[in-house]
This record gives sequence, C-alpha cells and structure tokens, in this order.
Amino acid sequence: MFEYAPAPESRDIVDIKPSYGLFIDGEFVDADTSFKTVNPASEEVLAEIAEANAADVDRAVAAARRAYDGVWSRLPAAERAKYLFRIARLIQERSRELAVLESIDNGKPIRESRDVDVPLVAAHFFYYAGWADKLEYAVRDPRPLGVAGQVIPWNFPLLMLAWKIAPALACGNTVVLKPAETTPLTALAFAEICRQADLPPGVVNIVTGAGETGRALVEHDGIDKVAFTGSTEVGRQIARAVAGTGRRLTLELGGKAANVIFDDAPLDQAVEGIVNGIFFNQGHVCCAGSRLLVQESVAEELLDRLKTRMATLRVGDPLDKNTDVGAINSAAQLEKIRMLSEVGEKEGATRWSPPCELPDRGFWFAPTVFTGVAQSHRIAREEIFGPVLSVLTFRTPQEAVEKANNTPYGLSAGVWTEKGSRILWMAERLRAGVVWANTFNKFDPASPFGGYKESGFGREGGRHGLEAYLR
Repeated sequence: MFEYAPAPESRDIVDIKPSYGLFIDGEFVDADTSFKTVNPASEEVLAEIAEANAADVDRAVAAARRAYDGVWSRLPAAERAKYLFRIARLIQERSRELAVLESIDNGKPIRESRDVDVPLVAAHFFYYAGWADKLEYAVRDPRPLGVAGQVIPWNFPLLMLAWKIAPALACGNTVVLKPAETTPLTALAFAEICRQADLPPGVVNIVTGAGETGRALVEHDGIDKVAFTGSTEVGRQIARAVAGTGRRLTLELGGKAANVIFDDAPLDQAVEGIVNGIFFNQGHVCCAGSRLLVQESVAEELLDRLKTRMATLRVGDPLDKNTDVGAINSAAQLEKIRMLSEVGEKEGATRWSPPCELPDRGFWFAPTVFTGVAQSHRIAREEIFGPVLSVLTFRTPQEAVEKANNTPYGLSAGVWTEKGSRILWMAERLRAGVVWANTFNKFDPASPFGGYKESGFGREGGRHGLEAYLR
C-alpha cells in the first residue's frame, strides 16, 4: 500500500493578530475583558479576543439602530444588492485565506473548509444579493423588521454567519452577530470584509464573547428579531426569554438524524453517504446521520464494507490536504463525546474504531461505530455531536419509519433505495425538515433548511429564509 506524503496548506497566507476588539459601528473597539481562542489541533493560543459585556452589546445595538433608521432601510433594494454582491466577491477573492483561518480556529480539515464551507458562504451572499430587489415578487409589501440579533455556533462559523447575515441584509435589516467563543476569527475577518466593501457603519456589528454576551444580546429591548443556531438546551432558554416580548424568533437546534439503508440500495454508494453523513466535520453537524438504520438482510455486508472504508480515513492535521477527520473543536466537547461513548459501552452496545494513531497534542477522537444498539440507549437518543455512529436494524419500511421518528428531534434524514416510489413514501412519513435521497449533507442556498420538534422552528435558505426577516 502506498503511504501518503504530507501535503500541508501554508499558514503564511493568514495573518492572525495578537488581539482583536469588538466590531461596532464600522470600527474595532476595545472591551474591558478578554479571552483566548486556541487551535484545537495543537492547543496553541491563537489570539486574545475582546469579551463584550452588556454595555458593549448596548452600543452595538444602538449602532445597528442608527444604521437601520438612517441609511440601510432607506437604501433602494438594488443598492443593497450591490453591497451583497461586493461582499460575495471579496469572500471569493479571500477564499484561501478564509479556509485556512477556519481550519486553524475550528479544527476541521482544510479540504472541507476550502471545498465546502467557503464556496457555500460566497454562494449565499450571491443568492440573497439576487433576491434584494425582487422581494415584492415573493412577499406582498415586504418591509424589514429592524435590528436582528444573531447567535451562531462553532461547527460552521463562517457558513452560519452567511446563513444569518445575507438574508437579513437583503431584506433591509441591520445586524448584531455573536460568534461562538471558540471560533471567532473568521467572523472578525468578515468584519474586515465589510469595511473593504464600504458597507455603511453599523449595518453589521460583531460582538465576541461567551454565554453572557449572547444572553445580553437576545434579551436586549432594542432587538426586533432573534436568530439562533446551537443546542436545544440554549434554544429553550432563548425561547423563554423572547416569549411575550413581540420579538420574532427562529431556532435551528440539535438533531439525531436517521440514515435509512434499504436492501436494494447501492451499498458502496451508501457507505460513502454514511461516512459523509457522520464523519464530515468530525460529526460536528446538527443534521449528521448519527443513527444508521439498516435493513436486516444487508446489515452484515454493509457493516463489513463500512469498517473497511473507515480504516482508510486519515485523522490528523487539519491543514494537511489528505486529512479526512480533523480535531474536535474543544476540550469540553471532547469530554462529552468520550462520556457518551463510555455510556454506550456500559449499556451493552459494541464499540469499534479502526486502528488510528492520534496526535499527542490537541483534541482528538477516532471515528467510532456502535453495533447492537437499542432504541432506549442514550447513544441512540442524545446528540453526541462527534464522529460516533449508532447502528440499528429494521425489517419493514413501516418499522424503519417508526424507528427513524422515535426521537425528540426532527432536523434531517437520509433514504437509500433504488425505488423512487419508496423514497417518496418514506419522505412523506419521516418527521424531518430535510430528507436526502441517495445522498447526505448536500446544501444549496436556494433550498430551505430547518427542523421540527426539538430541532427548532423556522427555515433558513431559499425564499423561505427571507420570511423570517420581513414584516
């Protein structure tokens, strides 16, 4: 067998400053306190990041309100579109730099940052730039809401920013965005892009910090719309805080997606879909296919092929272009993955990982599959948010539907079969916001995304994504 030679992407394209301020009213400003952001692959401190308090959030919201009243909401839609097109082109021009920065701060493989995340970021800005002057054809009397407070997670830092900011600006709103505390660097690079694009000051404001900063933002009286992507637990807290205030709310929360493989599925293709469904981005994906439902008659053969494929996955340096599985985002997330994996073993499931040499420093977890899983097991019910797959079997399509829907979540699902009629039959019955057919984890700016039940409410992407930002 041939050995891969290292193919590292250069860090030299990225200039990480020693410290970063808050981005308010078009300027970087200091805060009273700060925190460190680290490279999860090496635990190296990357930069000192300003931590916004309630007063800082207040300044940011005030700046967004001034920009909304004074400039942005009055600007002709075609002019707003020009700014969005300019931002999209700047993202493309700086795509290599943004991809490297994302991989350093987040831990995801450069191949994913370069080929998936950053192209989709630019595509979202292009897509919503095209919508800006066409809103009247989609919605009667389209009027913006005002100031949007947006809180995004650490798994797709720049992509989640694009999902939130692009439709908000296209509709004429201004934004105060809080990135996750472990991955603020690409959001701060985006702030520089806003200045490069000559976006009017205050239209986009970025306040960095942890939970208290987010709480100050979503509870602020000057916010007209709250958009949150993250854990179900925090989503519940936000829903309680916003209830009765008149502020609009959309939530995109956790998931425990079923990836359903029927006996007539093309198994090699299905194996690739399973790997993409759960090991893409180290399993740090809310719509990850973390529950594999396999028809009994092909379960043994499929698992043999899956284990053979998993043995070829390369775990290691996120900046190596050969890497398939990068670093876990933080020590806290690694501890949660380890804890739930140990619980899975104690509950009686069988754990397997391919031979895998993990680096000495950083936060790492080998790709893992559990067989002999029961629906009552915690690993089949709770979101692990890591590269851990739980395998269950079924005999009939009806049983597959019942098992797939037996979860408090409802974000996504996958169906693998050669029969188009069966795909449609399953899609009608699966309680999931997105159902992929013979593929998994495919995204497009024109396609709406969102969930049911504890996976939240509201849709992002497509025409549907505009409705959350219009009266």
